[in-house]
Amino acid sequence: MSKVVVITGGGTGIGAACAQLMVANGSKVFIVGRRAEPLNATARETGAIPLIGNAASDADWRERLLPAIRQRAGDIDTLICSAGGMGFGAAGETDHSAWQAAIDSNLTSAFASVRAVLPQLVASRGSVLFVASIASLAAGPEACGYVTTKHALLGLMRSVARDYGPQGVRANAICPGWVTTPMADEEMQPLMQAQNLSLDEAYRLVCRDVPLRRPASPLEIARVCQFLCSAQASIVSGAVLTADGGASAVDVPTLAFSL
Repeated sequence: MSKVVVITGGGTGIGAACAQLMVANGSKVFIVGRRAEPLNATARETGAIPLIGNAASDADWRERLLPAIRQRAGDIDTLICSAGGMGFGAAGETDHSAWQAAIDSNLTSAFASVRAVLPQLVASRGSVLFVASIASLAAGPEACGYVTTKHALLGLMRSVARDYGPQGVRANAICPGWVTTPMADEEMQPLMQAQNLSLDEAYRLVCRDVPLRRPASPLEIARVCQFLCSAQASIVSGAVLTADGGASAVDVPTLAFSL
C-alpha cells in the first residue's frame, strides 16, 4: 500500500471507511474536511490525521493543508477525492447558488485537490482516485447538479490519466451505487415518510431492481478503492469501475418482464 494517503471528504461515509482500511494497512493517512466534529471523530476511531479545510479552496491547499502534510510526511503517494454531495433538484428548480454549490462540492473540490497535489504525485509516481457515482453514468430523478458534476468528474479523471500518465501518475474513478452512508440515509427520508418505511425497508425498496438486491457498506466500497490505489492495480489507469451491485447492468425497459 501507499505510504502517504490524503483523503478529501474523509470525515464520513466512503472517505472515512477508506481511512480506516488504509491506516490498518500501515499507511499514514490525512483526512481533509470542513466539519471538525466528524473529522475528529473519524481520526480518533481510525488513527488518521485530521486536517480542517475546504478541498475546493486553492488558498486552503496552499496556506494550510499542504504545509501541514509536508510538516508531518514526505511526498503524497495517493490522493482519494471523496468530498461531494449537493446538487439535488430538477434543472428548472435549481437556482444559480445551488448550481454553484454542486459544482464546488463535487467537481471543484476534486480539481483543486488534484492541482495542488500533482507535483507530489509526479515525484512519487503516485495515483489519484475519484469517488464518482453511478450518477456519473446515468441520471437519477431531480438531481441535475449532482448528475452533471458527477459526469464531469469522469472527464477530469480521464484528462489527468492522459496528461500525467507519461510521468507515472495513475488516475481512476469508482462509481458506487447505493451505499449506506449518512448522505444516503438522508436521501431515504422522503421515501420513508411517504411510504411509512423504516430505513432498512427504504434501502430494500430502492434496491429491489438491483441484481444483488442490497446497498453496499462503506467498507465494501473502501476495499475496491484500496485495490485501485494499490500496486496490484499498477497497470490500471483511466478506468471507471462500477461498484453498484449490478445496477448498471440492468436493461431498464425489460423490468416489466421481471417475475
